Amino acid sequence: MQGIRWVQMSDDERTEFLGRGGTGVISFAEGVDTAPFTVPVSYGYDTESGWFYFRLSFQPDSTKEDVVDRPVSFVTHRRTDDGWRSVVATGALEDVSEDDHASTAVQGLWAVEIPEVDIFERPRDDVEFREFRLDPDSLSGRKEVQTEG
Repeated sequence: MQGIRWVQMSDDERTEFLGRGGTGVISFAEGVDTAPFTVPVSYGYDTESGWFYFRLSFQPDSTKEDVVDRPVSFVTHRRTDDGWRSVVATGALEDVSEDDHASTAVQGLWAVEIPEVDIFERPRDDVEFREFRLDPDSLSGRKEVQTEG
C-alpha cells in the first residue's frame, strides 16, 4: 500500500515551482481573535532577488486599504506531474507604486510576469491598482512524495 508524506523542497525546486509568476492567496493579519483578511491574488516572482510582487486592486468599497500595512502570509499551491507542491511566504508588503523607475524594486517588478485576471464588475480602467513587493521574512516549500507502506 502506498502512502503520502510531505518533505521540504530544495531552493532550486522552490524557484522552479514559483516560476516568474502565478496565482495564490494572500492573508493580512487581523489579530488573535479575528480571522485574517484573505484574498486570491496573482503574483510575480523575481528569481534573482527572491522577492514576490503583487498588483492589488483598490476599489471604492475595498477594505484592502485598511489592512495593507499589516503582516502577511502568501500561499501558492498546485498539482504538478510529480504531485502537490506548495510555497508559503511571510513578511510585510512594501508599496513600490511610486518608486523611481531606476530603483531595484521597480526593475525587479519588470522582470516578473503577474497574470492578469479580470474579476471586476467595472471596466479595468476604472479600478485603481498599486504594486507591492514582499521580501519574505520566511519562505518554505513543501512537496508530496509517495511512500511504500
